[in-house]
Amino acid sequence: MVGKIIPVIMAGGKGTRLWPLSRASAPKQFIQFVGDRTLFQSTLSRVSDSELYEAPIIITNEDFRFLAAEQAREMDMALTTILLEPMARNTAAAVAAAAAFVAGRFGEDAILQLLASDHEIVAKQDYFEAITVAAKTAASGKLVTFGITPTEPATGYGYIEIGDKLPGGAHAVKRFVEKPALEKAEAMLASGGYVWNSGIFMFKASQVLEELSRFAPAVSEAATAAVEKASGDLDFIRLDEASFGASPDISIDYALMEKTSNAAVVPSSFVWSDMGSWDAVWKLGNQDEAGNVTSGNATLVNTKNSLVMSRHGHLAVQGLEGVAVIASEDAVYVGRLDESQNVGNIVKQLAAAKSTAALTQTHPTSYRPWGGYTSILNGDRFQVKRLFVTPGKKLSLQKHHHRSEHWICVKGTAEVTIGDKVQTVRENESVYIPQGEVHRLANPGKILLEMIEVQTGSYLGEDDIIRIVDEFGRG
Repeated sequence: MVGKIIPVIMAGGKGTRLWPLSRASAPKQFIQFVGDRTLFQSTLSRVSDSELYEAPIIITNEDFRFLAAEQAREMDMALTTILLEPMARNTAAAVAAAAAFVAGRFGEDAILQLLASDHEIVAKQDYFEAITVAAKTAASGKLVTFGITPTEPATGYGYIEIGDKLPGGAHAVKRFVEKPALEKAEAMLASGGYVWNSGIFMFKASQVLEELSRFAPAVSEAATAAVEKASGDLDFIRLDEASFGASPDISIDYALMEKTSNAAVVPSSFVWSDMGSWDAVWKLGNQDEAGNVTSGNATLVNTKNSLVMSRHGHLAVQGLEGVAVIASEDAVYVGRLDESQNVGNIVKQLAAAKSTAALTQTHPTSYRPWGGYTSILNGDRFQVKRLFVTPGKKLSLQKHHHRSEHWICVKGTAEVTIGDKVQTVRENESVYIPQGEVHRLANPGKILLEMIEVQTGSYLGEDDIIRIVDEFGRG
C-alpha cells in the first residue's frame, strides 16, 4: 500500500530565456504567462489533492521566500514548510536535502515527488495515471523519472531511451541522451523508443539517499548535514550555510540518474513544457485563426503564427510571421520564435553592460514580505511608485535620510504612523512624511491596500532605508 506522496517543488531558479518578463529578481516561475495563475501556482494546484498528497515542501532561496509564501497564500494552499537554500548548488543538493528532510519528518520509506516550479502541464486523467504508476514503481525501490512522448524533434530537451518493461507499467532506463542536434533528434523520433526527459522524479527518501551516498557521497553528506544543522526563521527553515556550501554544484541527472542501474521511466503522453522559451509559450497559448497568441494590449494586422504580449503600452504589429514581440514596463524584445532558445545570449550581453545590467536583474514590480511596489515614473529628484500591501501586513517602522514621501490612498484603508502619531488614511486622502521622520504603513483591512507614493529628494535609492522595527527580521 502506497501512502500519501510528499511533493517537493523546486522554485529557486533564475531563468533568463523569457526575458524581459522573467528576470533575476522575479523569474518565470512566479510570472503569469498562460491562464490566470503563475507557473508556481499551477504546480501547487497539481499537488492539491489531499487524498493523494501531503502538503508540499518548497525549496527556494532568500530572494524568493516571501514571493513563494505569498503566492501559496493567495491560493489558500497549506505548505509543510519552505526550505531555504543559502546558495545555489544545482538540483542534486536540493534533492538530497529534500530527501533528508522528508525522511526525518515523514519516515524513510516516504515517497517524494520532485517537481520543477516552472513547467506547464495539462494535468488530466493520463497525468494522474502516470503518477499512480510512478508511485507504485518508486515503492518497489526504483528511482523513477517521467518521459514525455515527443511531439517534434526538439533540440532543447534531453531524451531517454526506453528499456524493458517492468512490473506495474514503468520501463527500465536504457540510457540518457544529452540535448541533441536536429538530425539526431529526427533520427531518434523515427526509430521510436525515445521520450523527452521531463525532470520530474519520484522515489523513496531512503532509496535516493542510499544511492546518492554511493554515487555522490559529497552531495549526500553536505545536504544531510545542512538539514541536521538547519534553523527555523518565521515560517521557513534555513539549511545550514557551511554544510550546504560544501556540496558539489551538480545536477541530479549527472550525480545519480545517469549512473544508477536502478532508474525507471514512466512513458507519458500528457501535455508538458519546461516553458524554456517564447516559442514554448506560443505553442501552449490559445492561438487564433491566424495562429497568433496575444496577451495585454495588442493590435495585429497581416501577422501570422506570432506571440505578442504587453504588460504596459499598446503594441501594434503589422506584416510579420513567426515572431515574438514581448513588452514589459521598461523593455521590449523582438525576435523570431524559432530562435527564441537564444534569448539567454542577449541577456548576457545586456548584463555585461553597465547601462543595461539592471534590465536583467530587477523588474519594475518588486515583491516584498508585505506586498510590493511598481516603479511608475523616475525623474531628476523625484520618483513615483504604486505600493500594494496585503491585508493584515505592515511595512517596517523606518526613516529616510535623503527623501520625503507623499502617500495617496487609491484603494482600501491605510493605517499610517508618523512619529508618535497614528492616523487612518482612506481612499482619495493623502499624507506627507517629512525627510528623516520615523514612519510606517500598514493595511488593517480585508482587501488589498493600494497607495501612490511620490518620493522627492537628493537620493532615492532603496538602500536609503533605516529600519527601526521589522517583523520580518530584516536589518
